[in-house]
Amino acid sequence: MPTGSPSFRLKVASVLVFVLLLKEEATCSVVFQPSFLVTFGPRASAFLVGNVSNISLTVSSVTPSNKTGRLPPPSCIPSFPSQWNLSQELIGKSSLLVRLSLNRSLQLCVNETECCAQPLCVAETVQVSACLGEAPLASLILQSQIYAQLPPGGPVLENKTVIPNQVFQPLGRCPCDLSPGECDVRCCCDQDCTPELLWLFTGHCLPGPFGGSVTPAPEYDCSSQSADNAPDWFPFLCVTSPSENNPFLGLFYHGQTIIPKGAPSFQAQQVATPVPPTNYRQGEPIFTTDNQYFTIPQVSVLGQCLENAPVAFLQDFESVCTRTLQACPATPADLTVAVRDGLGGMVTVSVVDEVITDTSLYVSSPAKPESAGPAQVPERQLCVNVVLALSYVVYWSGNGLTSISVTRRIGNITLSPAVSLTSRYSAVFVNGNVTAQPNSGNPGYQVGRPVIGGSLDSTTGVIERAPLSLWHTVGDGLCSSAGLRPVLYGMNSTSGCLMPVSLLNLTQCGQLRETVRFVLSGLVPATLVSWSGKPDFTLQANWTKISTVVQNSSQPSWGFAGVCSGIPAHLNIHIRSIVMGTVGGVPQKMIQAVELSFKEATWSLECDAVDGNPCVTPDLTQSFPLTSSVTFIDTPISTQPPKSRFSINFTEFDCQRNDVCWPELAFPLTPYYTGEPYSQALAKGLILVFFFIAASVLGTPWRQIRQAWSNTSL
Repeated sequence: MPTGSPSFRLKVASVLVFVLLLKEEATCSVVFQPSFLVTFGPRASAFLVGNVSNISLTVSSVTPSNKTGRLPPPSCIPSFPSQWNLSQELIGKSSLLVRLSLNRSLQLCVNETECCAQPLCVAETVQVSACLGEAPLASLILQSQIYAQLPPGGPVLENKTVIPNQVFQPLGRCPCDLSPGECDVRCCCDQDCTPELLWLFTGHCLPGPFGGSVTPAPEYDCSSQSADNAPDWFPFLCVTSPSENNPFLGLFYHGQTIIPKGAPSFQAQQVATPVPPTNYRQGEPIFTTDNQYFTIPQVSVLGQCLENAPVAFLQDFESVCTRTLQACPATPADLTVAVRDGLGGMVTVSVVDEVITDTSLYVSSPAKPESAGPAQVPERQLCVNVVLALSYVVYWSGNGLTSISVTRRIGNITLSPAVSLTSRYSAVFVNGNVTAQPNSGNPGYQVGRPVIGGSLDSTTGVIERAPLSLWHTVGDGLCSSAGLRPVLYGMNSTSGCLMPVSLLNLTQCGQLRETVRFVLSGLVPATLVSWSGKPDFTLQANWTKISTVVQNSSQPSWGFAGVCSGIPAHLNIHIRSIVMGTVGGVPQKMIQAVELSFKEATWSLECDAVDGNPCVTPDLTQSFPLTSSVTFIDTPISTQPPKSRFSINFTEFDCQRNDVCWPELAFPLTPYYTGEPYSQALAKGLILVFFFIAASVLGTPWRQIRQAWSNTSL
């Protein structure tokens, strides 16, 4: 089609007109946010968003149509007069803040101007229209319902509240009166309730002080007992008091004047200065001589490492803090601090340094990817004498401390990007002198305390301590780098670690089984366990021997390529406890027996591993889990009397199995009879026996026996 033809020029002109209309519509589009408001006060505001240039605002009062109930369309003609003032403020380039305020007073009056003659001042629907010229573009609907304000009758002299004397003018005579000027349901003391309304819930009033009365009346009240059932002393010693004198309602509280003290609404809580105690109790913080908390780094509930965490008296703990180092750690503070001993003196922390050459258990560095950027720290920066672990031993006696020692483990680490430092902190409270060992109870075990193990020294005949432990894995989770944690009494627990195994190991199954058994047996080097929480290391009668369940399984020393069966991969420690008496009403729990058992598993290599094929490459390893668990079994106490030899041997006469029961032959005289107290049953039984003997002596059979005896004598 030629460009100069009339049809082509007509199409171009129509496209230009359409584009101009779209542009004008886009530039003139505005909207109120929000577009509908409900206010109960004299001020309201909204935003007009869009192209607000050349926009004018008008205010008009509107009413819905009687036929349709709809509001009229927006109009750019304002209504005069209007009791609303309109103001606007430009916010940015594309928004306008529109404010509406009432231009009349809200005070309630009678014959004055600029006031409200009725309690409800304004109940009106206002429409704000945004116009471009004479064309409305958007509208805001404001629904107002504003009540009058009642000013005080006289000047307020002082900001104080006067509580009247409740002996004469009770403040809480009717606490269930919650709505002023209205009758509250089931509130019988409400003065706003008419007799007709009270009749509706008569007999269903709120009981007790919340209903304005006390039921029942106290026994010392003269009106609580009638003359029929009153004791002899009652008329002379009863108290005459009306039911309105209710201590629950505060009627005996003498009134006073309370002056409120102004304070900010959001005020930070003032932390009180710690006050050192005269002597320590369990769970209370330990203080230094300068009245500060004695602190050791610990791990919070959220997993963060707190550098200044207070230490509680007689509360052992063990924590591990992992930090990512960007620079060498700062020089640690002096650990030789003076601590209050709780007995009026002080003790000084003694420090023993231990140099760690192998820091692999404390330092871990992730593998650096090939596409990693330049490091923020030097690659070979050496940090000297870094604190790796702090092990505190606090010795105590009574309610005080006797000495404190700490073993500080230090070492040199090489700083590299994203290197992690795992620091270990612990505190153990030991009763007695420096050479003493912590106990786990006196005499019974306490839940959460370590189980005390030992081994007999054949040369001296003295039992030495030996631990019962579970794994405490950190870092890579391998058994070679896993730590140990003690077995705690009464707490069932399971732990585990990983053991790397290659194809060469799985071709020698017998040796692999012995290696795994040796690793698991290292958790329990003890051969004895103390049956009480306070053991005697010189008396073997206070110790019980640890038994091991031997499984009769004949496994071949060889296996298939990459497969070994009968691997003792799980160790279970069974501890059976029993309650043996009480001390001060507290049951004392003792250990009765300890048994070790192994559970076997079959290990086989996965040839389609992601990192390679361990079935072909002998150097590649695959990790297999080793687990250990401890289970506590409580032996119930038998409250029944022990069975006699007759009951054990002749079970056919058992009372629970047969109708014939020899122990119940004299049923009323035995404890099997529970119909009445045993003392009464025994007394009645003896009386019956007495009457039987008397009847036998004085009756006819005995008289005939005496006559026959007399005739024989003669």
